[in-house]
Amino acid sequence: MFPTGERAETVASLDRHLPEQRHPWTLDGNLYIDTDDEQTGYLFSDWDPEDVAILEAAIGHHPTWAVQIDISGRIDGTAEVHQMIALLLEHGGVATDDYTPHPWTLPEILSGTVIDGLRFFDFRGYQELNPEHGRS
Repeated sequence: MFPTGERAETVASLDRHLPEQRHPWTLDGNLYIDTDDEQTGYLFSDWDPEDVAILEAAIGHHPTWAVQIDISGRIDGTAEVHQMIALLLEHGGVATDDYTPHPWTLPEILSGTVIDGLRFFDFRGYQELNPEHGRS
């Protein structure tokens, strides 16, 4: 996820909403939320250059940090991911997922916009379109 604004603002928002924890923040023990960057982390290390270019075009610059959300395999995660997306993208920015290279805006996510046959975080749709792949 690539929220607008400064990294410190996003960290402060996570601290307010998920107090007394950090690196990672957790939501109900099911979402693990942390920041990542290019300089000291792994941001974009497994991205195709074309996908980075799509992201840059969508937000108008090359982002140097992001929020990463990992989901426990114990839950579906859709409602929880949408909760965090609504919080972190309320002032703008985009989110990406493992299923399309499209940078999703909050209005697209909330309205259920379909791009290339998939909605945001549409692991079920992805599995239907690609039965040879499991949930990643």
